[in-house]
Amino acid sequence: MAKALFITPKDLKRYSVFSGNLDTDKFIQWIEVAQEIHIQNYLGTQLYEKIETLITTDALDANPTYKTLLETYIKPMTIHWSQVEMLPFLAYTVSNGGIYKHTSESSETVTKDEVDYLAEQERDIAQHYTRRFIDFMSFNQSTYPEYNSNSNNDMYPDKESNFTGWVI
Repeated sequence: MAKALFITPKDLKRYSVFSGNLDTDKFIQWIEVAQEIHIQNYLGTQLYEKIETLITTDALDANPTYKTLLETYIKPMTIHWSQVEMLPFLAYTVSNGGIYKHTSESSETVTKDEVDYLAEQERDIAQHYTRRFIDFMSFNQSTYPEYNSNSNNDMYPDKESNFTGWVI
């Protein structure tokens, strides 16, 4: 099956802190990472693949319930989970000559703590949108049968919205 992005580079630039002139090659892989790690975790494999198929076959407009799910819930999750994944890496380039950290004459490089803070703020936003998705799906599971039709090696959707970590 062909891989489909749930957001466009334009979506990410428009609804994030990233500059509109940011080179797509610097972040496109992080959208894929966010989708495969976070989004598939909450959609489950079957719903994830259904959305991918609708996008790759250009059939989304003919399926308004799935289009609403994508536009209202999945896109905001994907935008913010993508930022969580990419923020720690944007200042670096890996090439044949080694690993380089970018600097500018007219700006100051942020510290690791500042990048961690930004990533954590994005994580909070991503978790908010993920909670909205989980709440929506808890009341609309019958509309999206793929949400509960996972089997064998499929990822089953994580239906928990408790992001606080371990409680001992």
